[in-house]
Amino acid sequence: MSGSITVPPSLRASKVLGIGGYRPTRIITNDEIIDKIDSSDEWIRTRSGIETRRWASDEETVVNMSVAAAGKALANAGVRPEQVDCVIVSTVTHLYQTPSAAVEIAHKLGTNYAAAFDVSAACAGFCYGLSLASDMVRSGTAQHVVVIGVERLSDLTDQYDRSTAFIFADGAGAAVVGAGNDGDEAGIGPVVWGSDGEHLNHIRQKKEWREALFGADGPEMPHLVMDGNPVFRWASYEMSKVAQQALDAAGVSVDDLDVFVPHQANMRITDVMVRQLKLPEHVGIARDIAQQGNTSAASIPLALERMMEAGEAKSGDLALIIGFGAGLVYAGQVIRVP
Repeated sequence: MSGSITVPPSLRASKVLGIGGYRPTRIITNDEIIDKIDSSDEWIRTRSGIETRRWASDEETVVNMSVAAAGKALANAGVRPEQVDCVIVSTVTHLYQTPSAAVEIAHKLGTNYAAAFDVSAACAGFCYGLSLASDMVRSGTAQHVVVIGVERLSDLTDQYDRSTAFIFADGAGAAVVGAGNDGDEAGIGPVVWGSDGEHLNHIRQKKEWREALFGADGPEMPHLVMDGNPVFRWASYEMSKVAQQALDAAGVSVDDLDVFVPHQANMRITDVMVRQLKLPEHVGIARDIAQQGNTSAASIPLALERMMEAGEAKSGDLALIIGFGAGLVYAGQVIRVP
């Protein structure tokens, strides 16, 4: 009989070691949006909670924003680029089908031939990537994993679409995931995730690429479209149930929480989830959407970083994070703030 297969020790504790973000320098006010959609600043604020959003310049590419965010996360984690074993990038706006954004980012970060791949899970993508990274570390497949959520949604936004023009924005957020010391408690709880493809058309690309490039209307970007009311109801009420399931899976209650960081989709959705979960007053609520807009896969790490910088989230705090979006896909877990 041939020799047996050797596998690394399994099920070590994983945790988030560092967070970093990058916000484009250009700030877009509601006043710059309203004329094209026959709206008002008050209407946008009331409907979404958004006051301003960030749109990237030509130089602020998916790759460049990711490198900046990941570099900051690595510095905060005290991890050198050559110690990174894998780079996971969640994005739907890297406009190259191949190679992946992750490969270029891993190279520009200075990693030593790290594994690298992209994930397409829309606004749940950061939580998807975090779960994959946690499992890699826990199983011994990797020592350190960089997880990045990054979007340039302004590229796929129709500025004349009243239902979406005021929502989407650009940016990058990153986390470094690594192993805890022997005896450390878990820093990343079990993921609760899934998809509901029956309703995939509620948030979608208007056209597939061939039709957008070669169709009768001539070459145009395949803009994102959204059925606002069904998405609002789904996100507000169904995702509250998923958030509770994530708490249950981690073995914690709402009273144990310090921070709640939902995907920054809409301020009203956040408010409904807070009420549905019956969060205590001591729990800090991420409301980064007011200044940043909806950055899809980047929104959770960007919002958490802002709370950390403002002192609203402290190292060791318990945070519930949940992402949800096109697909319809969702994922959530409880983590310790690094």
